Amino acid sequence: MLVVGSLTLWRNDRIASEATAATDDAQDLIRKSVQWQGMTQTAVARSMASAISSDPAVGELFKANIANDAPEVAKLREQIAAQAQRPEDQAKLKEIVGLGQALLAASKKAREAGAAGDWSATSRIVQNEYAPAVKLYLDAIGQFVAMQEARAATAREAAAAARASLRWQAAIGALVIAAVGLFTAWLLIRAIVQPMAQAVRVAEAVAGGDLRSDIQPDSRDETGQLLGALQRMNQSLTGIVGQVRLSSDSIATGTGEIATGNADLSQRTEQQAANLEQTAASMEQLTATVKQNAETARTATQLAQTASTVAAEGGQAVQEVVAVMRQIDESSRRITDIIGTIDGIAFQTNILALNAAVEAARAGEQGRGFAVVASEVRALAQRSAAAAKEIKGLIGDSGARVEAGSRLAGSAGETMGQIVEQVKRVSDLIAEISAASAEQSQGIDQIGDAIAQLDQVTQQNAALVEESAAAAESLKQQATQLHQAVAVFRL
Repeated sequence: MLVVGSLTLWRNDRIASEATAATDDAQDLIRKSVQWQGMTQTAVARSMASAISSDPAVGELFKANIANDAPEVAKLREQIAAQAQRPEDQAKLKEIVGLGQALLAASKKAREAGAAGDWSATSRIVQNEYAPAVKLYLDAIGQFVAMQEARAATAREAAAAARASLRWQAAIGALVIAAVGLFTAWLLIRAIVQPMAQAVRVAEAVAGGDLRSDIQPDSRDETGQLLGALQRMNQSLTGIVGQVRLSSDSIATGTGEIATGNADLSQRTEQQAANLEQTAASMEQLTATVKQNAETARTATQLAQTASTVAAEGGQAVQEVVAVMRQIDESSRRITDIIGTIDGIAFQTNILALNAAVEAARAGEQGRGFAVVASEVRALAQRSAAAAKEIKGLIGDSGARVEAGSRLAGSAGETMGQIVEQVKRVSDLIAEISAASAEQSQGIDQIGDAIAQLDQVTQQNAALVEESAAAAESLKQQATQLHQAVAVFRL
């Protein structure tokens, strides 16, 4: 609105200044034109008087006056010509210049006739030529002045019309500014007052415990940010109150359960005290039984030690048998290897006999005796191989039996070892049982002491149960008060 008002005032000032300047220019031009017209009329009158006067002194006087005023008249004419730039003004000035030249020619002619002393010719020239030229010249100047006055009147009318238009424009501008101001005020009321009123309503609702307000900020300005903050505050309070309400309900439920549990605990404490008395009586019986078990365990330990010694001796004998069987098995393996060597020798001898027979056959009669020897050697090698094979079979059978015996002896040795181990474990277990029985006897004594302490602790627990019941009741009352305080809020 300030910008619109400033622009309107500036435009009004500009139009008024232009109208004033135009009026001032027109008035100045009129003033100069009227002055020019008056001085021209004076100069013409002096020139006419100088032309028709028979007294030379008068003529010279008027000529001097005309000569004195001529520069000022010329200066006014130049100023008017420079200021009047409109085409019609320039045309009228051009016409005036032409009429002025005709006037000067008539004036010169009249002065020449007067100088010659021909006054009748002078009078005739003045009346017939000079006077009409003066009239035309002065009429033209009068028309120029009338044109300037008419233009000045038009400028004044235009200025008046401009001022009237400016008044209307100012009135319309004022109405527009007022309308814009009212619209702006309405927008401000809508953008500020209404959101602030909504914020006040929300705050009053929250103060009254109503958290069900639906806040929907519809802008991002300061009021929108305020409503957004109230929305977040309302949501946060809703969550907090809901959590507090749930917590108060949970606390109330928990305190009720604690009170019930304390009552049950009190009953169980009394039952526990009675059970402790029964436990003490049972512990006395258990002490006697444990002592008897300890004596029996000592006797069993002695018997187990004797059995362990016998089993260890049997295991040692079995280990010796196993060692002998292993030696026999090792010897059988060595014999088998030797027989393998003999079998290889017989095989090679047989090959050599075959080669010898082939060579004897090639020798013919000379090698017949050598062939017989080779045949016998071959037969001997075959019998040696057969005997070695039979021995190998017998040794293999014996080795298998020795191996089976070794396995049986080893198994027996392992069994005896396991027996010895089991007997040792039994002996250890019996020793552990004996030690455990002694420890149990000590433990039972400690249990008796612990039962006495437990009885004391049970009595202390009974006192604590009463205190806990009182605290639970107080907590239940506080939870009820908290629930009542939170119940004011409506979610």
